[in-house]
Amino acid sequence: MVVTPSNMLELGTPAPDFRLSDTEGEMVSLSDFAGAKALLVIFMCNHCPYVKHICQVLAYLTKECQAKGVAVVGINSNDVEHYPDDSPAKMKEEIAAVDYTFPYLYDETQEVAKAYHAACTPDFFLFDREFKLVYRGQFDSSRPGNDEPVTGADLRYALEAVLNGREIPENQIPSVGCNIKWKPGNEPNY
Repeated sequence: MVVTPSNMLELGTPAPDFRLSDTEGEMVSLSDFAGAKALLVIFMCNHCPYVKHICQVLAYLTKECQAKGVAVVGINSNDVEHYPDDSPAKMKEEIAAVDYTFPYLYDETQEVAKAYHAACTPDFFLFDREFKLVYRGQFDSSRPGNDEPVTGADLRYALEAVLNGREIPENQIPSVGCNIKWKPGNEPNY
């Protein structure tokens, strides 16, 4: 496990487009979320201890924000040949086990992860209703083994701010987690 921080894509960046398959084989695109009050894109996977550490609170927080009109999508970009626990079949099991209520998509080519400059799992990208980036940072300050409670405080603050038309401070703390498991020879140059 390589502990990797998020790249902190520039605020105001438009959400890169995507068209990926969910665990039921249905295609999901960025345009499917038009009209949402905000869009939360989460790069995640099944086996990462950092994702496992927050998954229960993440499931609760995403349900809560979906009820307020926020669209949420999870994207798994890991190399499933070398990390079979992240396969689409295992993703489907993870949805049921954790009770995720958002589409969980598989980025087989890893091009979507590259478009977002995603680096780690979990890596959070919050966009406003115009799909402009307003937050990219940590879920909260809890990490496996640091004994801080998992609250989702940082992401929750950003979600509430975007829903209530408040500015989100630009000084945001990067997320950290396992590096995205790039296919050999497909590593990004960022």
